[in-house]
Amino acid sequence: MTEHSGSVKTEKAREVVHTEKAPAAIGPYSQAIRAGALIYTSGQLGIDPATKKLAEGGVEEQARQAMANLGEVLKAAGSDLNHIVKTTIFVTDLKEFPVINKTYGEFFTANPPARSTVEVKGLPLGGLVEIEAVALAI
Repeated sequence: MTEHSGSVKTEKAREVVHTEKAPAAIGPYSQAIRAGALIYTSGQLGIDPATKKLAEGGVEEQARQAMANLGEVLKAAGSDLNHIVKTTIFVTDLKEFPVINKTYGEFFTANPPARSTVEVKGLPLGGLVEIEAVALAI
């Protein structure tokens, strides 16, 4: 593997993306992989990269932080939130969907990406919401 710009490691057409502006992976995975014109992110929890703790206050704050983390990972990969084509939201309680939906909508005011939302039994570190995306490289 070779390293480019200190944030992307390349192995042929597969590039590993890493940024210090988003939480480090908490297991054997990458923050994102850039493969050709597409970027596949790992799920982003609402972890504040400065404190390494979940955002305080509940699902709204965690969703907002997860979206901010997603934005930083995409930026490191050469993209941004406006170029997302698909997201998947994992939530531990679908009763919180209206709050998550409102917060998520603040990031996509026009032409939002396709999206799936799935209720899960639990998330790492006791998180309430996790968001992953597929985006176009720009």
